[in-house]
Amino acid sequence: MKVLFLAHSFPRYITDPVGSFVLRLAAALRAAGVEVTVLAPSAPGLARRESFEGVPVERFRYAPRRLETLAYTATMRPRVQRSWAARLTLASFLVAQLVAALRLRRRFRWDLVHAHWWMPGGLVGTRLGAPLVTTLHGSDLRLAQDVPIAARLFRYVVRRSAVVTTVSRWLAQGTAALVPDVRPVVAPMPIKGDLFHPGGARPPARLLFVGKLNEQKGVGHVLRALARMRCPATLDIVVGVGSVEDEARALAASLGIAERLRWHPLLPQAELADLYRSVTALVMPAVDEGFGLVAVEALLCETPVVAFASGGLTDIVVHEETGLLVPAGDGDALAAALDRLLALPDRGAALAQAGRRRALALFGPEAAARRYAELYRTALDRAGR
Repeated sequence: MKVLFLAHSFPRYITDPVGSFVLRLAAALRAAGVEVTVLAPSAPGLARRESFEGVPVERFRYAPRRLETLAYTATMRPRVQRSWAARLTLASFLVAQLVAALRLRRRFRWDLVHAHWWMPGGLVGTRLGAPLVTTLHGSDLRLAQDVPIAARLFRYVVRRSAVVTTVSRWLAQGTAALVPDVRPVVAPMPIKGDLFHPGGARPPARLLFVGKLNEQKGVGHVLRALARMRCPATLDIVVGVGSVEDEARALAASLGIAERLRWHPLLPQAELADLYRSVTALVMPAVDEGFGLVAVEALLCETPVVAFASGGLTDIVVHEETGLLVPAGDGDALAAALDRLLALPDRGAALAQAGRRRALALFGPEAAARRYAELYRTALDRAGR
């Protein structure tokens, strides 16, 4: 079976964490008898054709070089909402991806198209004349929930998809609320378990936050919780793509905790895995998180997780079994949970060990590949192929 992946977020280089779960699935599917080629947008410095872990990757141009900035920055939505120039660039993106896919078909005659995110990939996928599988990752559902015209396009895409998958139960529920006649399948993306593994000694009170510095990811919540904690813990912050640090740094200074912070740029996956193994716990106070990739990576490294009970995080962190959950938005409860974890004799090691076992069972590459290969056959059957 041959499958075309459409993705606007995909690793730009082999160690790039951006969209790495799409590459993980493409590589894992090979063992399930599925041959994947990925069509992703271009950006400065990227080759037109390359191969990552044996997966062919084709990059398409969608604007003059200086304007090819919509992808890989996690800023597509706000820029398109604010700027007519960005809207025109998005329109050019959609046309360019469609044309590139049709040209690619001369060399790679796929049986099925798998669009990661309904926008823009799913919208393009509806025009390719092949069975379509559309996967929702989180940010794309929020777009449909918040913007009326996006909601209409969303319904159009999912109703024309042979199979719709989501990476968490929360996303499946949100999808069904918008389109009651569509039944999404929960099918998470795989994680590279051999890279994210346990090991090494851990300090007694070193916390970690990984993500974009915005309200949805909860950086403000973690900074305020750090200031309220009884334990004088330190905090490492890995700044996610598309972040502006000024506001978070100013908040830390106003709370009197700036000296307890250590800032890191977006890290290659191997370095991020080393950091997971070097801290006491991960803090993830995200609200309406589509999946919670960072939490899975941490648990695979046997790093305890304290998170808000919100979105897809409840699929990953089982309270009192694989981590600690507190009500979303409750900063006092977050601070108390962190103090409680750090006061445990094992500092949450038993929770994290159970979390690793659960993560391997749910998000291992082999299990994910088998699941998606079955869904592809279902999509082909529904299309009479």
